[in-house]
Amino acid sequence: MLKAIQRRWSEKSGYREVLVISIPLILSTGAWSILLFFDRMFLAWYSPAAIAAAMPAGMTSFAMLCFFIGTAAYVNTFVAQYFGATEENKIGAIIWQGIYFSATSLLIIIPAYFLAESFFSLVGHQPQVQVQETLYFKILMYSAVFMVLNNALASFFSGLGKTLVVMWVSMLITVINISLDYVLIFGNYGFPEMGIRGAATASNIAVITGSLVYLYLIFNHQYRKRFNLLSSWKFNRELFNRLIYFGTPNGLRLFIDMSAFTAFLMFVGTLGTHEGVTTNIAFNIEALSFLPMVGMMIGVAVLVGQRIGENKPELAEKAAWSAIHLALAFFGVLAVLYLTIPKIFIYPFTLNGGLEELNNGVETIVILLRFVAFFCLFDAIFLVFLGALEGAGDTRFIMKMSIVISIFLLIIPCYLYIKYFDATMYGLWWIITSNVVIYCAVFYWRFKNGPWRSMRVIES
Repeated sequence: MLKAIQRRWSEKSGYREVLVISIPLILSTGAWSILLFFDRMFLAWYSPAAIAAAMPAGMTSFAMLCFFIGTAAYVNTFVAQYFGATEENKIGAIIWQGIYFSATSLLIIIPAYFLAESFFSLVGHQPQVQVQETLYFKILMYSAVFMVLNNALASFFSGLGKTLVVMWVSMLITVINISLDYVLIFGNYGFPEMGIRGAATASNIAVITGSLVYLYLIFNHQYRKRFNLLSSWKFNRELFNRLIYFGTPNGLRLFIDMSAFTAFLMFVGTLGTHEGVTTNIAFNIEALSFLPMVGMMIGVAVLVGQRIGENKPELAEKAAWSAIHLALAFFGVLAVLYLTIPKIFIYPFTLNGGLEELNNGVETIVILLRFVAFFCLFDAIFLVFLGALEGAGDTRFIMKMSIVISIFLLIIPCYLYIKYFDATMYGLWWIITSNVVIYCAVFYWRFKNGPWRSMRVIES
């Protein structure tokens, strides 16, 4: 067995190659998970209403942008396949189409800003939470277009396999955001105490800074000529339409998944502040493992895209299975930690009096982390197969399955459970756990039997 592992380590599409591409991306998305962890931790210290509002409002803003983020991020697959096919002269044009597409997100950002108060009043959370949700959401809208743009620009480096750049920019964003959180939420170092308003302002400054850094790096002389970045700035209808054709199903998939998850948080929040706060904290702890796994997913999409561009689908499949082995090892350790020492993860939220106002809050989160320990293993497998299918271009199947599974196996069951039964928080958690297991089974089947090996997103 040891010899087999050593052989798999050094082979093409083996463990080493997967890790070289994925580790910077894992650290990049891991930085985002750390950012969210500290952001929510500070808000838990500040007030229960602030932490109860932050995750639903933050997820609502992200879900609203998901269509645009997912589509813009699909520039990554185009760059990877062009790079694998040694057609570097076409990469600049797809970057520009990604930039143009990012600007279209303003069509939904502007109306959402003015409708925020009406939306959160319909959700039905407690009045003090509604006020905080509306405030947090509206401030986040100031940087929303830059959030979309960041994904298009990061795709230039990730598609080329230069994932270290993405890692360093993400870490810069994280450091800026956490530092400003500490200053602006509590009013430290002479700044005014802004509470949840400070958390949103810190996020805006960090995200806009990230966009500016990406633009500076991309248009550096090192890349301008090699990838035709200055000469290919014009709108390219045919290429833009290809991005729309392959990218929008990815955007819709992300939108549907995040909307369903946001709806789940809203359903839990209707049961009470205790249920809303404990669920939010449990998912913030889960994000410490889930978001790094998203980095692995992007790394798999890059490798599969490059291998498809090289017309080597057998190596693309091998890369995906290498990633599965690594992901299960990582999540297996995390599952054991969630089960054996859950209070280590909860402890930061209890500092400075956090959770004191919630009776049995810590004990409830311990139970929720047992759910997390179980479904995180299925999440890992699902995300790897998702990345592989996205890297090949099988985005329409992904979109259709997301619609069916998210709506009919998560949103509708949760709604019926709340409306017609004596709903409990644990019952809702069983529903979302079953949802993850079904996702895993469906995408495993598609990867084993689907037509993705012969797909291409670039021109023949």
